[in-house]
Amino acid sequence: MKKVLDSITEVLSQAFVQCGYEEKYGKVGLSNRPDLCEYQCNGAMAAAKAYKKAPVQIADEVAAVLKNHPLFEEIVSVKPGFINIKICGEFLKNQLQKMAADGKFGCQIEQKPKKIIVDYGGANVAKPLHVGHLRSAVIGESIKRIKRFFGNQVIGDVHLGDWGLQMGLIIEELHDRQPDLVYFDPNYQGEYPKEPPLTISEMEEIYPAASIRSKEDAAFAERAHKATFRLQNGDPAYMALWKHIMSVSKADLKKNYDRLHVNFDLWKGESDAQPYIPDMIEDMIARNVAYESQGAIVVDVALDTDAKEMPPCLIRKSDGASLYATSDLATLVEREKLYQPEEYIYVTDKRQELYFTQVFRTAKKAGIVKESTSMNFIGFGTVNGKDGKPYKTREGGVMRLENLISEIDEAVYLKMEENARKKEVSLEREEAEQIVPAVGLSALKYGDLSNQPSKDYIFDVDKFTSFEGNTGPYILYTIVRIKSILNKYTKQGKNPEEATVFYKPNSESEKALMLTLVRFSDAAEAAYREIAPNKICQYIYDLSNDFNHFYHETKIIDEKEKEKQEGWIALLKLVKQVLECGIDLLGFSAPDKM
Repeated sequence: MKKVLDSITEVLSQAFVQCGYEEKYGKVGLSNRPDLCEYQCNGAMAAAKAYKKAPVQIADEVAAVLKNHPLFEEIVSVKPGFINIKICGEFLKNQLQKMAADGKFGCQIEQKPKKIIVDYGGANVAKPLHVGHLRSAVIGESIKRIKRFFGNQVIGDVHLGDWGLQMGLIIEELHDRQPDLVYFDPNYQGEYPKEPPLTISEMEEIYPAASIRSKEDAAFAERAHKATFRLQNGDPAYMALWKHIMSVSKADLKKNYDRLHVNFDLWKGESDAQPYIPDMIEDMIARNVAYESQGAIVVDVALDTDAKEMPPCLIRKSDGASLYATSDLATLVEREKLYQPEEYIYVTDKRQELYFTQVFRTAKKAGIVKESTSMNFIGFGTVNGKDGKPYKTREGGVMRLENLISEIDEAVYLKMEENARKKEVSLEREEAEQIVPAVGLSALKYGDLSNQPSKDYIFDVDKFTSFEGNTGPYILYTIVRIKSILNKYTKQGKNPEEATVFYKPNSESEKALMLTLVRFSDAAEAAYREIAPNKICQYIYDLSNDFNHFYHETKIIDEKEKEKQEGWIALLKLVKQVLECGIDLLGFSAPDKM
């Protein structure tokens, strides 16, 4: 399906050629003055220099050639040389007809789909998810969905932190609290219990206590390091304990990710990469990719084109210990062995950009990843409170993610209660409990995704949960409003499914809605190319605004002319489908009522 911009550009390009100019000057864009026109061509300004003519003269010539073209309602030249365009309603109606028949609403799907791995979890086992994990999960999930929408095979990996010192800390703290457990009996020979020796609540209390203790008690810290070493070297008792910690922690992580509608295809962690590390480092040394520096093993990754100093990538410490880079490189070895993706996308804190530049360059220099493989780092900013500092609890502690979700849900419930009072209707608690999680999730995700990923933003509960303005609840309210209209249409004894033929626009607000609707593919493709979910947010907000303007000016249900009403119903259905597609790409859905 050809886009509106492409169709107009094609016609303008032909007109420039007809007038004796190169076709490249016929490029058309959206008007930045919608009060004057819908689309605009500035090619005459550039052509004027090449052909040594006044730009308005060139614009006059092109506009005159196209004066009676059926694509345009109006095409005029204006000083100093712009060509202002309004397209005709018949063309717009036909474009919507094609869009409605296209399963992807006019988006160009990849002819050669790629296999893509999105690394966007980064949770640490044995630690609860907190506000710092929000952006990675929310942005990563949306990127995964957008990439899939365009036909790619996308694999989402949580990439757990499951092999570090926190394991040794938990094991030693548990040892002191429950010394009689069989895992701590050096003479024990039987099978280890199938039931875990601790709950998620106990684990979440044990780890912080052990972490604080390790900073105050050098002997305990040393024990934790030794326990970590024993675990990483395959001690059967500690491996059995580790598996229990993993199963308990993963169940809790899945529960919280489920509340966010975030789903991973892989639940792999740092531990999965460990078997690949020895051979990987040995190979890099043998091929002179890595070398010894002050007892450590490093890889030079600086390029002549670097504007800033680029330190070497450290892959093994002088004491023989591995680092995060070692694990991430070994993870790439495993991913290449199992999946051979054409593209990687890592979603993490923007402060890690230098680190990932080192890892990506090392991976390509070592031949772990092909030179042609695309490796993208999507760095995100922090979630801040109104004071501009990282978002905290009222007591000043780190905000747990489940508490943040509950805080948003409570604010949504209070807003719904307030709205019910204004309308003098009762809010049924049971009904509210079904609606609130969906609206709360829209507030949380849209509040995050409407920002550019790299930007910090203020987490404003009142603003995010508002049913007005650029918010998730406003988008959902628009969808629910359309559902309500379609229900009323059904109650008139009519079938919305039979309304499939679009009608020419009858008003400025209807045409504005149609013009925004046909821009979906442009917005979606921009979000896809730029890996920028905020482009989807801006588009569905614009579409919701234009729909609500049209709705307030149009008596859809009371319309007596059958064809016109059916045309409006067809329009409403397409707006609803596109909005639902948009919010699905962002990772949330709309309830039937609000």
